[in-house]
Amino acid sequence: MTTESDDWSLLPMEAFVPHAGRMSLLHRVLRCEGDELEAEARITPEQLFMDTLGAGQGVGAWVGIELMAQAVAAWAGAQGRARGQVPRIGLLLGCRNYRATQARFNAGDCLRIRVRQEFQADNGLGQFDCTLALMGGPVEVEVARARLTVFGPQDPQAFLEESGHHE
Repeated sequence: MTTESDDWSLLPMEAFVPHAGRMSLLHRVLRCEGDELEAEARITPEQLFMDTLGAGQGVGAWVGIELMAQAVAAWAGAQGRARGQVPRIGLLLGCRNYRATQARFNAGDCLRIRVRQEFQADNGLGQFDCTLALMGGPVEVEVARARLTVFGPQDPQAFLEESGHHE
């Protein structure tokens, strides 16, 4: 549904994800083709999960799971955008085999998040292989990897009402 000629990096993140303000951790979509998406996140001192205690500033590597989940949401948003839809909520159901090679991502780090859809059921259940790479210099270095299981309800409002949650 998505094409190589689209310049995704020019669109604001709100075009892809329903997150706003400090909850939006991604800075831009770099590429979206077929079952894959690449996004970029920069670790800034204003970051919601910034830890200023200890040696320097950074976010715990556990934030990588949320970066991956938001990249999956951006992929779903790009698919919806191609059908004329606005970004919808989705749910992270699980994370398997999250492995990070470092304990934190430091202020100033630029991360490239890659997600690839491995499975999508008609009911909205999906699975994605995800990686985070630290950018800088001529070579990027993979710093985290996981497989995420997600759920995107067809009618998010009805789903929230049925589950007892209201926006």
